[in-house]
Amino acid sequence: MLAFLPAPVRAALAFLLFILNTLFWCTPLYLVLLVKLIVPSRGWREFHARLLVSIAESWIGCNNAIMGLTQRIEWDVQGLDGLRRDDWYLVSSNHQSWVDIVVLQRVLNRRVPFLKFFIKQPLIWVPVLGGAWWALDFPFMQRHSAAYLAQHPEAREQDWETTRQRCERFRNTPISILNFLEGTRFRPDKHARQQSPYRHLLRPKSGGLAFVLEALPDRVRHLLDVTIVYPDGRCTFQDLFGGHIRRVIVRVRQLTIPPELLGRDYRHDAEFRAAIQHWIGQIWTQKDALIDQLLPPADRTAA
Repeated sequence: MLAFLPAPVRAALAFLLFILNTLFWCTPLYLVLLVKLIVPSRGWREFHARLLVSIAESWIGCNNAIMGLTQRIEWDVQGLDGLRRDDWYLVSSNHQSWVDIVVLQRVLNRRVPFLKFFIKQPLIWVPVLGGAWWALDFPFMQRHSAAYLAQHPEAREQDWETTRQRCERFRNTPISILNFLEGTRFRPDKHARQQSPYRHLLRPKSGGLAFVLEALPDRVRHLLDVTIVYPDGRCTFQDLFGGHIRRVIVRVRQLTIPPELLGRDYRHDAEFRAAIQHWIGQIWTQKDALIDQLLPPADRTAA
């Protein structure tokens, strides 16, 4: 609607509206959190948790409306049929930018249970947002380097126990848990350094997904395999606010998780590790081929 405005004006307006929207919805969110902390009753706590999620979904809905007001993005989305709000989902996507989270929230908001993802522990101190993530029960995790884990192998056990405790909170309430299997955003230098066998993807990591399957084997039955493509090649927040992202392609596949991958010990079961890595490898091969089909021909050649 406001796409006629000059790009700098539109970018400033979009950024301002996002900030105001965040402050607006965080106010009732923090108030409900305060009541939730004061009232000890489990029944009231569950009610407040549902109310917090409702506030967060409205927050995302308004973010989507702001994008519609300030941007002229063509959304090409397929695969949303059959999704339910009363089920548990693992969600996986290729990862190119933090804009991916905005895209996932727009596409999945109120179609599946509220989308949560593991967040690095230091981000809890981000003004306003850190407290909101904590209020919404986003799982905060320490991220250790390979060198640190080599010197402190007990940290792996601590990470697993933390994951189990976080997932235990979701046992009685349907949830969608997002896991970027690449572990980091795609960059050509990272791709080359990894010697990735995929043209458009980094090597996937199976540990985080396996830990959730081990912790919630009687709840999580489906993986939403999401593929995001930006045909314009632009995908930063600056591009989003400036109106440079003209088209977004999203493909969603609902996959049944093989029963033999549920509830097994990833840390000590080598057969299970090989099985889940093979399964994820198949998904990644199919995703890589799909991205190749969806990209413009020039980008396919350059990849």
